[in-house]
Amino acid sequence: MFILGFSRKSIAARRHWPRMKRAVLVACLCALPLLQPAAAPAGEFTPAETVAVIDAEAAAHNATSGWSIRLKTKTFYNSRTSYEFGNPDPPGQKPLSRLQFPMDSVWTGFEARKDMGRYSLGAEFLTSVGSQRAGTTQDSDWADAAPHPLEYYSETRTSLRPSFQINADADVQVADALGLPQDFELRPVVGMRWQRLSFKLMDGVQYYYPAGGGPTQSFPFGGYTVAFVQDWWLPFAGLKAGYTWRNAPLVRRLKLSAQFDAGPAFGRNEDRHRLRGDRNTTEHTTGWAWRASAGANVDLSDRLDLGVEVEHTRIETTGTHEWKERNNSLEWSHGVRAWSEQSALTLKLGYRF
Repeated sequence: MFILGFSRKSIAARRHWPRMKRAVLVACLCALPLLQPAAAPAGEFTPAETVAVIDAEAAAHNATSGWSIRLKTKTFYNSRTSYEFGNPDPPGQKPLSRLQFPMDSVWTGFEARKDMGRYSLGAEFLTSVGSQRAGTTQDSDWADAAPHPLEYYSETRTSLRPSFQINADADVQVADALGLPQDFELRPVVGMRWQRLSFKLMDGVQYYYPAGGGPTQSFPFGGYTVAFVQDWWLPFAGLKAGYTWRNAPLVRRLKLSAQFDAGPAFGRNEDRHRLRGDRNTTEHTTGWAWRASAGANVDLSDRLDLGVEVEHTRIETTGTHEWKERNNSLEWSHGVRAWSEQSALTLKLGYRF
């Protein structure tokens, strides 16, 4: 039966519509958690967390990759550092006096290097091993009278006290730009070296050669006679060359290398004569230095290598000599010269990160 155009069922449905809306809303709210992504099981990462971990590991790898550390033992042989000065007064002979200090000794230290592909940066620290017997210092003095023959000569037992050397350099690979095969390296290099040598002289003998050919006289002396400290500052520029032999017989890989560099040299000596009261002499000199080296490295594993290197350094400078004793001092440049000849053999064990 219809009343005003609506059936009884339609009127009943309209009465229950508010309740139906509430039921649908509750059902939607209950189903909402089912639409969210499932939580990762305990101990596992979500995709976003996995990406973050991969990025962190890559950053850590980039920070350590390219680094290498090498432990070094350097042995100096046939090496000597020296200075001399002329007579500032007439007859002005030069040299008037010359001292030659032996430096045959063993040093140890490390080198750290960061390889950034085309570029690399390196730093090295070496120090002498304790106090070592380095050899015999030779001290020569020439007479005033022409033809200025050798008048005094002495030999003194010499120890190298704790000394050190610091090197830093940067280089860039240009072999590929010149069309060389990939196994070749050609790297212009610039850097700086600072070397401090410290000597202690004890016990010796002095010889006197009288004018006119008289018999030689000798005078032994004992105790602590001279303390000598020498600094060299050596900025340099040069070239590194290398070749990697990847299929070398008997070894995993063989790398051959060589380097030549040169640059200005700045020196300072301080000589304290302990047998002569408070007499001190100091030299400030400038000049040039060069260094040449050649070496070979073999791989012991993917990260470990063993190497050997031979080198020779020549330093030649001139400058001023300052003499101080009690309240008197005198400075001159006539015949003042300081130089050093250093040959060394280095063994090194490296690890590449």
